[in-house]
Amino acid sequence: MGEFQQDPMVHLELTGNSGLVLRRPFDPTAHDLDASFRLTRFADLKGRCCKVPKEVLEKLVSSLQQEYMQDPDQPYLHLSSPRIGIGLDCSVIPLRHGGLCMVQTTDFFYPIVDDPYMMGKIACANVLSDLYAMGVTECDNMLMLLAVSTKMIEKERDVVIPLIMRGFKDSALEAGTSVTGGHSVVNPWCTIGGVATTVCQQNEFIVPDNAVVGDVLVLTKALGTQVAVNAHQWLDQSERWNRIKLVVSEEDVRKAYHRAMDSMSRLNRVAARLMHKYNAHGATDVTGFGLLGHAQTLASHQKNEVSFVIHNLPVIAKMAAVAKACGNMFQLLQGHSAETSGGLLICLPREQAAAYCKDIEKQEGCQAWIIGIVEKGSRTARIIDKPRVIEVPAKD
Repeated sequence: MGEFQQDPMVHLELTGNSGLVLRRPFDPTAHDLDASFRLTRFADLKGRCCKVPKEVLEKLVSSLQQEYMQDPDQPYLHLSSPRIGIGLDCSVIPLRHGGLCMVQTTDFFYPIVDDPYMMGKIACANVLSDLYAMGVTECDNMLMLLAVSTKMIEKERDVVIPLIMRGFKDSALEAGTSVTGGHSVVNPWCTIGGVATTVCQQNEFIVPDNAVVGDVLVLTKALGTQVAVNAHQWLDQSERWNRIKLVVSEEDVRKAYHRAMDSMSRLNRVAARLMHKYNAHGATDVTGFGLLGHAQTLASHQKNEVSFVIHNLPVIAKMAAVAKACGNMFQLLQGHSAETSGGLLICLPREQAAAYCKDIEKQEGCQAWIIGIVEKGSRTARIIDKPRVIEVPAKD
């Protein structure tokens, strides 16, 4: 047992059949695959943008809101907030059975790490994160959405896909739920995601629109995951590696990559549970549009005339330097770098925030940070000109 504990790349994993087991990182050769196999190559979009522009999504959301508000027969109107369920992290729909709501979300994306099992865990955690952002801590059911790449040879498919599925199912088990179905297709690119659904009473979720002047902003996971996974891919690409090797070592990159995988696969469930304990006024999860993008969306939904001001940026060690060395490519310090399965950004009463951060560290062994304040304003969010960058160690 001692030799495993000394290896930072070995993980304890919760599995459905055998409890906790030791698991080493994915080694292609151990599965009779070529040593050069990289799962992330099956997400190669050849320069295409893989993210729908935020302004396009906002137009879609606006049209959906108008359709609902124009239909007096929609039960949606019976909820206290006219915005709930449209444009937030989850769809929240009152059921015809008294006092209950269905909270539901879906998400999927391309491989961003080369370990298929961890990719499955990250995908599941990412789907569930939308529930947790609404303060919902129990998931009643999950479905899995999976696309197998047409570029995979049969051996690659037979090895990789079961590992992805197992990672997804193990993460669901950790969340106290199960995967009961889904859908799979063949596609030019590999994709993995799912649907999460819960039925709950209205006091079991937190409508994210009650921020008040004097609240503070808490973030529950470090930033820089996109930078870390890209830097790790560049270890095999000399032209790109040469751009960053003066500010970061290969060992730094590998540590940051494993820190990013650990972070992305960690559920936001404890963070969601503590939102109730410490009287959170609303939250969102930080994902594809980066810290500032999601902060702006959350701010725009507030009932009160408030704005968010961000002063601190907790970043995985050395990734801020890597981002700077790449010019404006990631826009990490500007708050626009994508954060797959990132942390919750939570509006908390000032007097409760420090206790929240202390409690989450006690329960999970992972830090949370007070990163900004809520002030009077016009429902906007911004990062100050010279934010304080907090270097978060690559290993706790």
